Amino acid sequence: MTVDKIKQPKKALSHIFYSKILFAFSLIVLILAIFSSRISFPRLSLIASHLTGSANTITATSRSAITNTSTQKMASSQYAKELEVAQLAVQRAARLTKRVFHEKAKGTVSKDDKSPVTIGDFGAQALIISALKANFPSDEIVAEEEAAQLREDTPLRDQIWELVKSTKLDDEAAEQLLGGAIKDADAMLEIIDQGNSKGGAKGRIWTIDPIDGTKGFLRGGQYAVCLGLMVDGDVKVGVLGCPNLPVDDAAPLTADIGTNATDEGRGVIFSAVQGQGATSRPLGTAGLAKGKSIAMKPITEMSNASFCESVEAGHSDQGVAGQIAQKLGITKPSVRMDSQAKYGSIARGAGDIYLRLPTSKSYQEKIWDHAAGDLIVREAGGQVTDVSGNRLDFSVGRTLAENKGVIAAPAAVHDQVIKVVQEVLGQQ
Repeated sequence: MTVDKIKQPKKALSHIFYSKILFAFSLIVLILAIFSSRISFPRLSLIASHLTGSANTITATSRSAITNTSTQKMASSQYAKELEVAQLAVQRAARLTKRVFHEKAKGTVSKDDKSPVTIGDFGAQALIISALKANFPSDEIVAEEEAAQLREDTPLRDQIWELVKSTKLDDEAAEQLLGGAIKDADAMLEIIDQGNSKGGAKGRIWTIDPIDGTKGFLRGGQYAVCLGLMVDGDVKVGVLGCPNLPVDDAAPLTADIGTNATDEGRGVIFSAVQGQGATSRPLGTAGLAKGKSIAMKPITEMSNASFCESVEAGHSDQGVAGQIAQKLGITKPSVRMDSQAKYGSIARGAGDIYLRLPTSKSYQEKIWDHAAGDLIVREAGGQVTDVSGNRLDFSVGRTLAENKGVIAAPAAVHDQVIKVVQEVLGQQ
């Protein structure tokens, strides 16, 4: 073997050395990419491409993959804090309403200025607004109650304050997220009065109904603690706390669901974020229980469908609803219950169609009676419109001034239901 064959040119040795270094570095990056959740596979393909020197530009496919990944991450995180705060705030407020029912309301059949409903309304509203202002101080709030009555009625104020200051979640971290306890009774009154927004089409506005379904609440039937976030007039987050609905999403609606509910196996939170679907979870007393996705039940035979409607005839024309059911071929009797619990029930497939037919030409629905339920049903695969087929418009103030009535149904049959509704109403 000659000396020339033994010796390697310095340039060739250098090339071999750097090739090995590059290979080792590429291998390390590959291993880190696989085991690190911070590096997505689209990014990994770009790193590999760069290291191998095969391309210095991003292909259209890679660019699309990165865009899709970023969009998914943005969607999953958008309104995440608002949703968590809203769910915990509703859960805490619902706990107060249950206390009011068991301690003060059981057996009550009337609603007057000092009734348990009044106590529950004020107390739940105070707790919810306190949580919202602790987390989103610049947001506006549309709520039903104002504190003028309590400033003139010290005994009533003191009753409510005792409940508010002693109602907490059993999870300290959850309580801290909600801003903790309200300072004193005067602070409570100031907080209640912060629900005075006029609503509208601009900015972030929360809408609250602390006890939706007052008579249902009093009779031990269905009521709901309702909270929704509107951004520029469009509902983005919706949460319903329904203390007397069955936890089981598959539980059928029964004729007696509007009265005499027990606590056992009851209590559910429905929630939705625009574009992210709808969920249900048990209504607890601490942190949030695990949720699961819900969807409206497909209607294969209209004769097997069921209506949900209000208990009170003054809220919806029950006679006309009966004619609509007959014309659609529905044979099951309507299930009547109070509150936005109807929205939650059809969203998870326990019911099918919700009708709220106008009883007065001048009546305007309040936005807090529909905002959360509207979003939850739509995110569960339904459509919600007025009787003319128009989407509910939450951008015109504290009422649905541009809409009359409410029709909620699975998207596949909504047009069919609207057609029959219009035919029947046209004959009136």
